[in-house]
Amino acid sequence: MELSAAGLGIDDVVRIAVDHRPLSLTTHTLGAIAAGTSRARELQKQRPIYGRSTGVGANRSVPVHDPDQQLDRLLRSHSTSLGEPRAVVRVRAMVAVRVAQLAQGGSGISVTAVQGLVQGLNGDALPEVLEGGSIGTGDLTALAAIGTWLLDHPSGPRVLPGDGLALISSNAGVLGDAALAVTGLRRLATAALRVASLSLRAVYGNIEAFGAAVERATPFPGTRHVCRGMRGALADDGYAGHPARIQDPFGLRAMPQGHGVFLDALDRATEVVEAMINAPTENPVFDEVDGVTHHGGFHAAYLTHCLDALLLSLVQAAQLGMGRITMMANPELTGAPPFLADGTPGASGTMALEFVAASALARVRALAMPVGGNTVTVSRGLEEDASFASFSARHALDAIYAYQDLLACELVVAARALAIGERLPLWPELAPLLDGLADRADRDLTPDLHLASVVVPELAARFGTGRCRSADDDR
Repeated sequence: MELSAAGLGIDDVVRIAVDHRPLSLTTHTLGAIAAGTSRARELQKQRPIYGRSTGVGANRSVPVHDPDQQLDRLLRSHSTSLGEPRAVVRVRAMVAVRVAQLAQGGSGISVTAVQGLVQGLNGDALPEVLEGGSIGTGDLTALAAIGTWLLDHPSGPRVLPGDGLALISSNAGVLGDAALAVTGLRRLATAALRVASLSLRAVYGNIEAFGAAVERATPFPGTRHVCRGMRGALADDGYAGHPARIQDPFGLRAMPQGHGVFLDALDRATEVVEAMINAPTENPVFDEVDGVTHHGGFHAAYLTHCLDALLLSLVQAAQLGMGRITMMANPELTGAPPFLADGTPGASGTMALEFVAASALARVRALAMPVGGNTVTVSRGLEEDASFASFSARHALDAIYAYQDLLACELVVAARALAIGERLPLWPELAPLLDGLADRADRDLTPDLHLASVVVPELAARFGTGRCRSADDDR
């Protein structure tokens, strides 16, 4: 994958982090980085520059006369951390994001350092990075660990004097997590349409709630996307939509709105994350017009607030999913025995799946507690605010697993309801579940849930996982 002036999108970051796609720098990109380095070195001769000729934090006014010692002290001291090691995929995502930011040429970092990062990525040779230390004003400890690794590289230092702060003044770790989280949640949001279409079939639902008239009546792209997606899913096997009632419970009837807001929040999060991935927001920034500017562009408030909104919208979508699960336990809606059991009096059937789903929903709700209201004061009182975007991003990552568990519960219940009436659509993704669906005696359904957890993300491939907004939506 070639990194040009266009930068990297969220999908690019995921391909590099997860699929180990190699990254290369264009001649133009290398030129922009080199120009930024020259600009920084020239300006350093003319005026004090934070982190280059001064200390950092509350030491911002303390002159530093030995650039080599400054590089060594800064990287080693800021590598201080605690906690579990970050997953390798998250470290790779962080480095990919940092390379994209540095490629904009505003940091003053050397080409040597950026090439060292790229080589570490492509050679899959990045160091262990611990979890603790990020508060949403820069992933200082995580990036300093990368910087120390470059400093102690076996073939000689891959960082030069002046590169220290230029390397670590970034939220690349948070943005890498956010890219992985948004991608994972978007895949599940797409799969949820497929799963919900099975639930609608199971209760002989009314497709009117997803009709073209609803599309025309709504001002929101997400709602329109849900309507189109559900109609497409139901048309796959010729579901004629013979509704058993005028209006369904909210789990179906309000899905275009409740799930649509989640899709719109995913689009907004994608826009914010991609903008920040490709922006030279490090402090200080070296600019062709104004020279060097000291600022607070590293403050990740935009990211915190869009991720908080994303998780709150996920709660709305997940609650509707829980509603669909409970409605399918009702024989008046499905025409099947209570809890989709085998007809034995008092049989529990899928009853326990409601508890598993409710537990997953509780996890989603807990993760959605807004982070944006938090703050802290550090560095002798001179840095008196923090976005804590790192926690919003981690919560979004963890929410993937909780939401996937909820969808797995809905998939097992819906597939079982349809199998009872021999109405299960012939989707190849559902094949692994078929053997279990034949056995409706009370038993441990954990194996069914494990299979469904694998099937859920595979269902996303039928729709694709693109953004909701199109040219037709810009009105």
